[in-house]
Amino acid sequence: MSPTIFSGIFLPITLAIITLGLGLSISYEDIRKITVKPFNVIIGLLSQLLLLPVIAFAIALITRMDPEYAVGLIIIAVCPGGATSNLVNYMIRGNVALSLSITVVNSLITIFTIPLITKLALNIFLAQDAMIHLSFLNTVMNISLITVIPATAGVLIRRWNKNIAEKMENPLRYILPVLLFIVFAGVIFYEKGESGLDLSKYLYILPLTVALNLISSLAGYFVPGVFGLSKRDRFTIAVEVGLQNSTLGIFVASTLLNNYKMALVCVVYGSFSFFTTWLFGYLAKKYL
Repeated sequence: MSPTIFSGIFLPITLAIITLGLGLSISYEDIRKITVKPFNVIIGLLSQLLLLPVIAFAIALITRMDPEYAVGLIIIAVCPGGATSNLVNYMIRGNVALSLSITVVNSLITIFTIPLITKLALNIFLAQDAMIHLSFLNTVMNISLITVIPATAGVLIRRWNKNIAEKMENPLRYILPVLLFIVFAGVIFYEKGESGLDLSKYLYILPLTVALNLISSLAGYFVPGVFGLSKRDRFTIAVEVGLQNSTLGIFVASTLLNNYKMALVCVVYGSFSFFTTWLFGYLAKKYL
């Protein structure tokens, strides 16, 4: 389950292209609002950093999951959504500037939270004391290349010629999801084949990962409401909290911990979560 041509090359390039497209929808005014009033970003970050691990631990303990699968569930809960959650918010016309801001800041914070919370999960479920390490320099480079630089380029293009950006906006709402789906299907199909994921394992893991996805999305929508956030910002945060980075989870489980059972949880989660989170965000926008 080592990185492939899909996850190692095509996926990062695709995510950078997607983030460039997202940047085209962001104005200087959007950035100014986030900078002047960062409260909504803070609420989104706390929702991801606190709510998600608590929900994952609760599911694992209440259902008495297989210990290695339980650790896998915790791993997926501590991996931020990245460009995929940004794209979902773009598709449902959420607050893309807020979504990208949460992604960038949380990606830096999780350099520290992923090792710490994963270590806690290993201690609780497997009585193991292993510590993983995520490179700060590599993480900053990845965030810059996949998120910050492309998004900034998109914002500058919009600033330079708003008409071009607006003309591209509608076509990109169809092109970007298709582009991601093609590459992500390659990642999931290959990883599934490499991991030996059979139907019985899939059916065991599926309802538990669906529960994580659904409960975290609901929490991500309703908890920010307690703090008076607007409906648009609430369903934006719901998507950020509900959709996690399964590719990063696979890397942590398979490469850093060398445990294929933990990685299976991330593979199963990645097979459906983009679509269910998009559906939740759409329904939250329309009916909640």
